[in-house]
Amino acid sequence: MIEKARRLAEIFRKNNVEYLFIGKFGAILYGYPGTTQDMDVYPSKEKVNCERLVSALKELGFDLSKELEEAVLAGKDFIQIRGGPFPIDIVFAPDGIESFEDARKRSELIDEIFYCASIEDIIESKKAAGRQRDKEELPRLELFKKELRKRERS
Repeated sequence: MIEKARRLAEIFRKNNVEYLFIGKFGAILYGYPGTTQDMDVYPSKEKVNCERLVSALKELGFDLSKELEEAVLAGKDFIQIRGGPFPIDIVFAPDGIESFEDARKRSELIDEIFYCASIEDIIESKKAAGRQRDKEELPRLELFKKELRKRERS
């Protein structure tokens, strides 16, 4: 999945798409020992960014129906795309995160290619979502965050 994320990051950079990885996949990019079946991407909702996002998704090989393309262009809160090289969730309004601009200020660039929401934002979003699977994951994510911050200080 990391190689697929690397390809996504390269195509997004080429198309000037403003985005952050979020969700469990975002945590995995920090080194969290977990697995996931999809990538969660939090793009800026600016009109030009949505247009760039559509172009980038098509370049990556995603099969965008007219409805999916319109949903992306409109910045619909949550869009699941399963017709493509990997499952991806486009989340324009992640739970627990006020704005893309604020999240970007707290974000980190991992391995010089992956724009990722802060681990704190990832955790807050999981808390705010309130899904059972997120509640089960939260204690491990909190522990991971403490270890990550400890490593950064040393």
